[in-house]
Amino acid sequence: MSEPKKISSIGVLTSGGDSPGMNAAIRAVVRTGLYHGIEMYGITRGYAGMIDDDIQKMESRSVANIIQRGGTILKTARCKEFYEKEGREKAYANLKKRGINGLVIIGGDGSFKGALKFSQDFDIPCIGLPGTIDKDIAGTDFTIGFDTAVNTAVEAIDKIRDTADAHDRLFVIEVMGRDAGYIALHSGIATGAEHILIPERKTDIEGVVASLLEKEKRRKLVNMIVVAEGDGFGGAEEVSKVVKSRLPNADVRVCILGHIQRGGSPTCLDRLIASRMGYHAVESLLEGRYNVMVGIQNNKILYTPLEKAVKAKQKIGEQWMRIIKILAS
Repeated sequence: MSEPKKISSIGVLTSGGDSPGMNAAIRAVVRTGLYHGIEMYGITRGYAGMIDDDIQKMESRSVANIIQRGGTILKTARCKEFYEKEGREKAYANLKKRGINGLVIIGGDGSFKGALKFSQDFDIPCIGLPGTIDKDIAGTDFTIGFDTAVNTAVEAIDKIRDTADAHDRLFVIEVMGRDAGYIALHSGIATGAEHILIPERKTDIEGVVASLLEKEKRRKLVNMIVVAEGDGFGGAEEVSKVVKSRLPNADVRVCILGHIQRGGSPTCLDRLIASRMGYHAVESLLEGRYNVMVGIQNNKILYTPLEKAVKAKQKIGEQWMRIIKILAS
């Protein structure tokens, strides 16, 4: 087995959608690197900043007082130019002139695809940290930001239930989740939603309507339907149209929670997993374990090759669907 490369300088960036806890991860990466005597650089606006040479040296004080902040101090952006070889060559030249020979990428599967391609092109070791509120990456029980996002959704839905109860209303609430229904699943179960509609399952709108009609007959007028934005039926607005047409006596309202789920101070869990993952990202580079995503499964650190992290998704099991059906009856 060949000796691992000598990592002397590490760049860290956040890419794709922001998520609460990214700052805690940046802090952990920077301070772990500095502890080992490594030069640390922050790359602003993800891969776009790498191409535009928006790269700054980071010291311990650069990440002071950020662990409790949502968003990302390094900012984030999507970058089409990085898809092209010419863009990646510009990015590499900017890293090379600073001697950066290791990267930590905090983001989702699209960010990991970019990291994998870049590493293959230029032999720069990359480590991925799963920063996405959607919890849609295989190889980890939690992603950085999911716990905060789902708690934000729960708090909002609890408040909506109060007003629904006061007026005997049926609310259709849309939460984030373009390709994955975990925010809808967890927040829906935690708030006692009568129906939860997710992208992973074909929506049985007739079954939903039949259930609501049955509840209307027994005077259960307060109902909550939690819908992931990527639900195959078309989200909360489309679901509400059908419900209104089929239950003309129901007082139906729509509430789209939107970007409040992305912001806010991260929960204790998100700060802890981000700190732990950030520490292990640097340790992994120093140990010669490259092009992997750092995840946590069963409270143990797990390293998943980036090519597997980008291809696989978490699966929502049948047991979850059974729990929803039984508890909402």
